[in-house]
Amino acid sequence: MCGITGYWTKSINSQELEFIAREMSNPLYHRGPDDWGTWADKRAGIALAHRRLSIVDLSPLGKQPMASSDGRYILVFNGEIYNFSHLRQELIGLGHTFHGHSDTEVVLGSFSQWGIKSAVERLVGMFAFAVWDKQDQVLYLGRDRMGEKPLYYGWMGQTFLFGSELRALKAHPHWQGRINTEALALLLTYSYIPHPYSIYQGIYKLPPATILKLTHPGDNAQPQPYWSLLSTVEWGQANLFTGSPREAVDQLDHLLRGAIKQQMIADVPIGAFLSGGVDSCTIVALMQSQSDKPVKTFTIGFEESEYNEATHAKEVARHLGTDHTELYVTQQIAQSVIPQLPTLYDEPFSDSSQIPTFLLSQLARQQVTVSLSGDGGDEIFGGYNRYLWANRICESIGWLHPAARKIISLLMTQLSPQTYDNLFRLFKPLLHNSLQQGLPGDKIHKLARVLDFRDRTDLYQRLCYTVGKEFSLLGVSESRKYQIPKESDSLNFTQWMMATDATTYLPGDILTKVDRAAMGVSLETRIPFLDHRVVEFASRLPSEWKIRKSTTKWLLRQVLYRYVPPDLIERPKAGFGVPLYRWLRHDLRDWAEDLLSPHRLDQSGFFNTQQVRQKWQEHLSGHRNWEHYLWNVLVFQMWFNHNCE
Repeated sequence: MCGITGYWTKSINSQELEFIAREMSNPLYHRGPDDWGTWADKRAGIALAHRRLSIVDLSPLGKQPMASSDGRYILVFNGEIYNFSHLRQELIGLGHTFHGHSDTEVVLGSFSQWGIKSAVERLVGMFAFAVWDKQDQVLYLGRDRMGEKPLYYGWMGQTFLFGSELRALKAHPHWQGRINTEALALLLTYSYIPHPYSIYQGIYKLPPATILKLTHPGDNAQPQPYWSLLSTVEWGQANLFTGSPREAVDQLDHLLRGAIKQQMIADVPIGAFLSGGVDSCTIVALMQSQSDKPVKTFTIGFEESEYNEATHAKEVARHLGTDHTELYVTQQIAQSVIPQLPTLYDEPFSDSSQIPTFLLSQLARQQVTVSLSGDGGDEIFGGYNRYLWANRICESIGWLHPAARKIISLLMTQLSPQTYDNLFRLFKPLLHNSLQQGLPGDKIHKLARVLDFRDRTDLYQRLCYTVGKEFSLLGVSESRKYQIPKESDSLNFTQWMMATDATTYLPGDILTKVDRAAMGVSLETRIPFLDHRVVEFASRLPSEWKIRKSTTKWLLRQVLYRYVPPDLIERPKAGFGVPLYRWLRHDLRDWAEDLLSPHRLDQSGFFNTQQVRQKWQEHLSGHRNWEHYLWNVLVFQMWFNHNCE
């Protein structure tokens, strides 16, 4: 895991090329504290820089930027290629020789042998790279299929910039950062800024599974896909797995074991996050089954019972025999992370689970340099409750006129979430187990917000994103540039939702959160569920093998039950979050009041101050829970104060 950056220009003194590239790499120190390197072609006006976190081949032979053996390609690379040993043997058979044992050298050999696009299609792993073709004078940028590793790019005049994080681009002397208000509008809707946009005008995120080819610094080329998740799912549903459910469990077990075995290869200590849920337990169980010593596992716990899964994780760790470390985090420790968010996430990002994710990464980094994670299981195998809710809502009230659903919605929100919570606590002994969930009031209000949906696509967005257009931006129309994929004629509604989550929410939110939190402490994370061979197999599964009646991730659970008894796993799904609702009303009240004060809001100049103040007062009174809406504004205000004042 590393940090990469560079630029291509015709307007800077060639003597400054490597110096500027070095300056651009310095802000990426946290992504690669072990080594650094620069390279420049003065005649072409291009410079590349690299920060190294040594994982495989710790010797100087893994140093970047690295040149191919024939001298044609110069590469800076971030990520891990899990099938590099196989590719290395294949390339040796074709006459290639290697000096070290790094995957970077194998990637270069693959480029020389098969060309950029064909080589990328052979890679199994996570990656973001920039490679300069000295022969053709062409620059290529590429990103992995699922979007695990980040890569920003854009133009400042006639200078083309790129880097793993925005802070690298901002270190270039030509940088002029102007806020992209359309991107800010998207942040308020989704709690993250989806690709290809960034918070700055003229700067973009390279979409997953694409390659950008530039023939000159001012080339306004567009990224071209080399793989498509939606097409993969459509093909899979047209070519369904023909075996029995038992055979599918065997095949999935085999694929996951193989992916995890490859991802356990490292020359540094390795461990895993363990939350106690289906996904992380599956990863850890398959790791431990292939390890001759206890796997190091890590969990953080919270004082608030509805956010705490540490006790469940400990039971699973004891059953599997892992070397388990847990840390119970106080409210004060969790809140102490908040001032660090503008630095950790150098673009506004407001999924509040970023806080426990950072604390978990910090805990793991004390003992390991690499940690496997269970992310991606929900999107690939059908784990989110919204997949259940969407069909139930369509079947039960979809036939009602939207006006009638609107009235029902208004009636449901007459009681505050806090009042609902109190009522549920009062009648809890009389309720079925399935209704004894944490924060029922929030769930009722969330359901109310989706009842007056226009169509199924609108229903999906309301279920997936609790934040709607509650805040208008000054000088910005209500239209949003970003559009989620259209419904597919060849997929049912649930399949389409899962594919949409995997192409939007997963890279934009989940993977961004994990990458920045982990790399903030120089920890590499690996995600076996996102091995594209696993994804392609999952795409061939019938829907009822993923969601069977009311059981989510049914097939994945059958794999897990081979290693962990169901009674250690089966319980209501809990999110990996923090009690923002209460924090904002109590411990964080003064901090939030400052950022949401009329003076501060008017000073930044983006929000309708009256709207924000109204929501803030309603939240403080306990009548409404606007935690997510307010957190989006607070995160931006905090980021703006840190980066733009």
